[in-house]
Amino acid sequence: MGFSFRKSVRAGKGFRINLSNTGVSASKRVGRVSVSTRGRVSVRLFPGFFWRSK
Repeated sequence: MGFSFRKSVRAGKGFRINLSNTGVSASKRVGRVSVSTRGRVSVRLFPGFFWRSK
């Protein structure tokens, strides 16, 4: 397995800037749902468990 890097920086209430090997993206969370600028949707089912599209 190769090297990977991922860092998330809070940029306001429910808003994050995400840095990784593949570039920079942003995400916005509303309640239990998070949507990123890359079109990924995540839903928090309960603490520690998520469902993620794509």
